[in-house]
Amino acid sequence: MRVAPVGGTAVQDHVALAEIELCGELIIAASAAPERLSLASIDEVLRVTEEREPGDR
Repeated sequence: MRVAPVGGTAVQDHVALAEIELCGELIIAASAAPERLSLASIDEVLRVTEEREPGDR
């Protein structure tokens, strides 16, 4: 059996860490909102800059 050496050879996935951070921010925003978040509010929290068409969900 092979065991990982002690001393910090952990690999960090920066994309996964960024996604986890954004999910946390979205959860915080949703829990603080009095109503369901609008698409515009979600985009703001997730820092989305593209424009949506009026009927898009």
